[in-house]
Amino acid sequence: MNNTINRIIQLLPALKMSARQFDLSIGTGNSYTLRMQKNNASVGSNVIERIAKVYPQINLVWLITGQDKMFVKNLLKPEVRTKAEIQYYIDNKLNQH
Repeated sequence: MNNTINRIIQLLPALKMSARQFDLSIGTGNSYTLRMQKNNASVGSNVIERIAKVYPQINLVWLITGQDKMFVKNLLKPEVRTKAEIQYYIDNKLNQH
């Protein structure tokens, strides 16, 4: 049976994380994911909300239903700035005051 917990297990390699790392990242108890998988248990809406907040790139339709793709394609990535760009921005802000 392919349910939400099994799709979470499928996510782990894509996120390059262990189950423990994933559990810690979403604020669930240690071994939550593996325990839920072992018991073939349902994932609560509170856990799905946590996943959505921490991992907005995950397609929630896929996570809940198995339909569509694992990740949202057109999610804008935050712009990465160099240390020099950050320092320049800070210096300019300080000089304005």
